[in-house]
Amino acid sequence: MSPFVPGTAICIEGRPGGPLSGLRFAAKDLFDIAGHPTGGGNPDWARQNPVPVRHAWAVQTLLDAGATLVGKTITDEVSLGILGENAFEGTPLNPAAPGYVPGGSSSGSASAVAQGLCETALGTDTGGSVRVPASFCGLHGIRPTHGRLDLTGMLPQAPSSDTTGWFARDAATFAHVSEVLLGEKVAEALPAKLIIATEAFGFAEAETAAALAPMLDRLKKIVPDWREEVMAPPGLTAWGRAQRTLQPIEAWETFREWIERDNPRFAFSVARGLVLGAATAEAERGWAALMRQEARGRLRHLLPPGTVLAMPTTPFPAPKAGLPLSALTPIRDQILCLCAQGGLAGHPQISLPGAMAQGRPVGLSLLAARGADTLLLRMALAMEEMA
Repeated sequence: MSPFVPGTAICIEGRPGGPLSGLRFAAKDLFDIAGHPTGGGNPDWARQNPVPVRHAWAVQTLLDAGATLVGKTITDEVSLGILGENAFEGTPLNPAAPGYVPGGSSSGSASAVAQGLCETALGTDTGGSVRVPASFCGLHGIRPTHGRLDLTGMLPQAPSSDTTGWFARDAATFAHVSEVLLGEKVAEALPAKLIIATEAFGFAEAETAAALAPMLDRLKKIVPDWREEVMAPPGLTAWGRAQRTLQPIEAWETFREWIERDNPRFAFSVARGLVLGAATAEAERGWAALMRQEARGRLRHLLPPGTVLAMPTTPFPAPKAGLPLSALTPIRDQILCLCAQGGLAGHPQISLPGAMAQGRPVGLSLLAARGADTLLLRMALAMEEMA
C-alpha cells in the first residue's frame, strides 16, 4: 500500500541552491503544511481543527535547505501506535518484508524512504516511533536529544517525550540531513568508550541477538575500549512500565479537550489507550515519575561525553501485518521495553541497519550523552565504511 495519505497530492519545491537541493522528502501527517489539513491519522482531526497557515519548523527548515517536499505520509492515529497499522488509512508497505508491519507510528515516512520514493522523511518519536520503523524497514533513523529541536507545527502527543526524527537509506544522506536539522556538523572524533547493554541483548530474541553480533564486532573495532554493562538495574520491564504509564497520561491530557468537545472516532486500541491514561491512579503516576528520574540518573552516569551505548533497537524483526488485537498487546509491550529509555531519559539514539533475522531487518541502536547527537552520526558513517 502507498505510504502517502489517501487523497493528498503535495509537491513544494525547496529553495534553489540549498545544501539539500536535489533531495526529496516526505512529512508524517503530524507536521503542518500551509494550506493543507493536518490529519494526524484520524478521520476527525482534520475536519474538527483549522487548516494550518504556515509550515512546521522542521518542514520549513528542509525546504529552506533546498529539499523538495513530495507528500504527507500515513501515521498511526495521533501517533498512538508502534506497529504502523491504521484502521482508517491502511498499513503502508514494508518493502524489506512484504506482509509484515512497517513499524509505527512513523510508518508511512519509513515506507516512503525504504521504497525509494524520497531520500529522507520526517517522523516523530515519543515511545519509539522512529526507532522501531527504522529497525523493521532496514533504515537509518534518529531520535534526537529531547528538547533540542523546535517542535512548532508538530502535533504533540506526550510533550515530555515527543521529538522530531527522520530516516535515510544510507549514512551519508542521513548525516547530511541531520546536519541541517541539528544545525551542527558531524563530530570529527570517534567515541572513546563503548558500552554494550547486556540485558538488552538478553531480552531480544536469540536470533535477533545473533544477527546483530557481526555489527557489534565492527563496533568493537571502531571503539576498542569496550565493556559490558547493565543499562537498567531495575529491569527493562520496569522502565517499560514507567513509560507505558506516563505516555498515555500525557496523551489524554493533550487530546482531552478535543475528545470532550467533538467526540471523535478512534480505533479500539487507540481509544483504549486514552481511556487507560485518563484512569491512571495518582500513586501509579508518582511511581512512574520516580522511575523516570532513576532512568535519567542511570543514563547520565553511563554516558558521559565520548561514550556510546549499544543495544538492539527492537527485540525481534517486524511481526506479521493484520494480527488480532489479542496478539498485539504483548508484542507492543516487548518492543517498548527496548524503547522506553528514549522517552524517559531523552538521550539521542540512532538505529543502524545492517542485520537480518528470520529474513527481515533488525536494527542496532547507539545512544550517547544528551546533546551528543552528532557523535552518533560519526558512528553511523564509520559503521557504513566498515560494512
